Amino acid sequence: MASTRPAMLPGDQPVVDVLDRATGARRGEADELLALHRDVSGAEPVVGAGRIIGFGQYEYRYDSGHGGIAPELAFATGPSRNTIYLATGFADLWPDLLAGLGPHRATRACLHLTRLAAVDRDVIRTLLEHTLAERRRG
Repeated sequence: MASTRPAMLPGDQPVVDVLDRATGARRGEADELLALHRDVSGAEPVVGAGRIIGFGQYEYRYDSGHGGIAPELAFATGPSRNTIYLATGFADLWPDLLAGLGPHRATRACLHLTRLAAVDRDVIRTLLEHTLAERRRG
């Protein structure tokens, strides 16, 4: 039986190829997110799953025994929004931060932003710092 490579493991695709998929204002937002994630993580970016730009990595394991490797911090740009990958349950962990963020949508581990210009960048930085601390605490 052939084994499959987990999607979130870093690949060899150039980061610029993923960034260049973003056009117009979204391309500038991608550059800003890249700089912010790099600054907070202290790591260089790598591409996972063909579209997610990740920084650093950590190993996770669920109570079920399932586990894997994922980036400590990550984001993806899309035609209609940017997605920032944060600590699981971040909306419950840090509701005070989200209250001051600006327009967004939150799912279990993803923060979706339609326009970066409409949100507080200091709040994004703090969310990234908190996520990084959570993941390194293990």
